[in-house]
Amino acid sequence: MKKIAWIGTGVMGAPMAMHLADAGYDLSAYNRSFHKAKRLEPKIKAYERIEESIKDADVIFTIVGYPKDVRDVYNTIIPNAKKGAILIDMTTSSPSLAKELYNEAKSNDLNMLDAPVTGVDLGAINSSLSIMVGGDKDVFESVLPLLEKLGTTINYMGRAGSGQDAKLANQIAIAGAIGGAAEALSYAKAKDLNLNNMLAVITGGSASSWQAANNGPKMIQKDYAPGFFVKHFLKDLKLILDEKGPLYLPVVENVTKMYQVLSENGYSEDGTQAI
Repeated sequence: MKKIAWIGTGVMGAPMAMHLADAGYDLSAYNRSFHKAKRLEPKIKAYERIEESIKDADVIFTIVGYPKDVRDVYNTIIPNAKKGAILIDMTTSSPSLAKELYNEAKSNDLNMLDAPVTGVDLGAINSSLSIMVGGDKDVFESVLPLLEKLGTTINYMGRAGSGQDAKLANQIAIAGAIGGAAEALSYAKAKDLNLNNMLAVITGGSASSWQAANNGPKMIQKDYAPGFFVKHFLKDLKLILDEKGPLYLPVVENVTKMYQVLSENGYSEDGTQAI
């Protein structure tokens, strides 16, 4: 399992692909904006067409933007991948689409896993991502050595679509944590409290969270540089609402409204801490 194709070389995909190249695997890459794939050379060979990049690949990774992008790239990948190849979608996407693609892959003598990640850009850069995987367990086990080059917390979640369901559950927890941190700091500011001292109280006690510790300082400094884009988190939140069925998820519903307002006011390209 030496030849790997990587589709999507953005903020997350580029460092992830480089980790596999640095581990000695033979990689090719494709990105819709060709220059983003080209900058990975000479370690990774860049191609201008998906068909060229996946030729003879044993494993094909994808990490793109939205479910529609996932659908588009797999409309090309599935008919052109070599028989027996393993397809691994690491985009946060629709559980329903993950199941659909799994069945299409099987019908074309291919194997498919949904393996979304969490850990933002720093996790991708530091190989410390958390990866949630859905699909056939034997296929998961066969690519585990590759996933271990990308993350430190790797969990097999069950049948196709389970990785995506796990990621959406994770995003629910993030919605509560980042919304809570933002509201706490807003309240403290309104009461003329020192925000750095307030953040020390939060992160030093039972209210602490990764969001408070990592995005709290950025909120105070008004540093909105993206580690995870507002537009992508809003996409995730809307996916949760699409998939929730009869569940009542008031935290997600309210935080979605907040990020919708941010998006409508020109913050889509900023980091989630812009809340």
